[in-house]
Amino acid sequence: MTQTFHIGFLLYPMLTQLDMTGPAQVLGRMPGAKLHFVWKSPEPVSDDMGLTFAPTDTLADCPPLDMVCVPGGYGCAAVMEDEEALGWLRRQDETSRFTTSVCTGSLVLAAAGVLEGRRAACHWAWRDKLSLFGAEPVAARVVEDGKYISGGGVTAGIDFGFRIAEILHGRELAESLQLGLEYDPAPMSGGTPETARPDILAQTKAGMAARGMDDRLAEIERIAAKR
Repeated sequence: MTQTFHIGFLLYPMLTQLDMTGPAQVLGRMPGAKLHFVWKSPEPVSDDMGLTFAPTDTLADCPPLDMVCVPGGYGCAAVMEDEEALGWLRRQDETSRFTTSVCTGSLVLAAAGVLEGRRAACHWAWRDKLSLFGAEPVAARVVEDGKYISGGGVTAGIDFGFRIAEILHGRELAESLQLGLEYDPAPMSGGTPETARPDILAQTKAGMAARGMDDRLAEIERIAAKR
């Protein structure tokens, strides 16, 4: 009989849904996997595009998790100052087999204090802020440091999911899940600052600035300065 493997995603307002749903789509297909979508109350939570998600568990009633995952999103700064959520992450980390994140979710883990001295991935526009919390930023799609595994920006969460499946069940199952989901990307080049054309990089940064990115990064710095 397959043992249940409990995986919990922190579901908070203004998260980026693909940071959560990408790995969830992969991990939920693993043998014995049971997914938990966790927030303070059972009321629906809206993401940064207006989609709503219903939590399956609250912070108070969620069972101990084998794996806890924090997705990223514009709402991460608020969670970084939310002691109720941070305390829950610390408690889950004490007994988890894996403590993980996708995108700017690693900043939330760092704010909780569990990435001190550890290597971690993050979205490229936010990555250097990890060092403000004692973590070591790494420019990679998936970064492993013991039980702490992090995915880079947004779509890297899918790669992250396959890596977890491979660790738990082997390469063969991970490749079977990959085939079942038809994950065979043939993207245009330029998905990182290092590979993007300079004009596209400048245009993208300008667009981010117009959407308030500079203010959001300043908020992260303010939170770090209060530690």
